[in-house]
Amino acid sequence: MESLDSSAITHGQMIKAKAENVAEQKTNVYIWDMDETLILLKSLLNGTYAASFNGSKDVQKGIEIGKRWENHILQVCDEFFFYEQIENYNQPFLDVLREYDDGKDLSDYDFSKDGFCPPYDDPNKRKLAYRHRVIAQKYAQGLHSMLNQEMIKLWDNLYESTDAYTDKWLSSARNFLEMLSRGNRILTPCLVSPESATDSADVKHQNLNVLVTSGSLIPSLVKCLLFRLDDLITHGNVYSSWEVGKLQCFSWIKERFSSPGVQFCVIGDGMEECEAAQMMKWPFIRIDPRPDGSHRFPGLSMKMVSHYLDVIYSTPDNENDNKR
Repeated sequence: MESLDSSAITHGQMIKAKAENVAEQKTNVYIWDMDETLILLKSLLNGTYAASFNGSKDVQKGIEIGKRWENHILQVCDEFFFYEQIENYNQPFLDVLREYDDGKDLSDYDFSKDGFCPPYDDPNKRKLAYRHRVIAQKYAQGLHSMLNQEMIKLWDNLYESTDAYTDKWLSSARNFLEMLSRGNRILTPCLVSPESATDSADVKHQNLNVLVTSGSLIPSLVKCLLFRLDDLITHGNVYSSWEVGKLQCFSWIKERFSSPGVQFCVIGDGMEECEAAQMMKWPFIRIDPRPDGSHRFPGLSMKMVSHYLDVIYSTPDNENDNKR
C-alpha cells in the first residue's frame, strides 16, 4: 500500500500545483455511488425494488432481469478485461500502478503466456499495469468496438427492458449526468482526468462526475460501459473502495481536485458514503429507490442538489476551507 499512497499523492500534488495558475473557477465535483444510485441491480436480484411497489411490479421479472445483467457483466469482464486473471488483485483505480508500466508496446504481447501469477512482486505488478493500460484503452473505445452485432442487440434490448421496468431509472440517471456535463464550459487541464486534458483557457464553471463504488474495479468499469455511462464518467474517474474504504477514496479525490472554487457533493444510498461525506464535511444526498421518494431517478433535480451544496458551502467556515 505504500506505493499506492505515494502514487496517489504525487498525482494529486501535480494536479493541485497546476490549479494554482487557474483563476476564478467554479467547479462542482459530484461523487456518485453506483449500485442503487446510478443503476439498479442488487435490488432487482433480491426483489426489494419490486417489493417497494406493493404488488404493482412483477418481482420475478425483476430478478430475471438482474440475472441477465449479471451474466452480461461477467461475460464482458472475462472475455475483454482479463477478469479471470486479475480478480484477486483488485486495485482502487486503474492508474495506481502507473509507476510500474514501462511503456512497452503491447500490440503483440501475449497476456496468456506472460506468467502473471503470485507472488505480487514488482515483475507481476508490471504485468498487472500492462493489463490496466489495455483496460483503459478498451474502456475509452467503448463496447461497440468489442461486441458483435448480436451481442449489441441483446445488450440494447436488455437496457431498454430494464429502463421500462424501472420507470426510466437508467435513462433518467444518464440524462442527469448529461445535464451536469452540458453545464460545463471550457475544460481546463488541472481539473480533468489525464486522458481528457487539453491546453484550454480558464474555466468559469465546470461539473465533474466521479464514481466511488464498493464493488471491485473491473466489474464496475464494465457496468459503466454496459449501463451507458462511459462517455460521462471517464475510466480515470472510477474508484473502487472494496479494500480501502470510501473515506480513503474521498481523501484521494479531495487531494486530486481540491483548489479554490471547488465544491464536493456525495450522492449514494449507503451508510458508508454518508459517514465518509460527514467526515469530509461534504453534503450527502441519500438516494431512495422507493416510488414515493423524491431523491431517486426520475425525480432528482439540479434544484435539490444545489440546495444541498448551498447548505454546506454557504457557511463561513466552509467558505474559508474552500479558499485554502
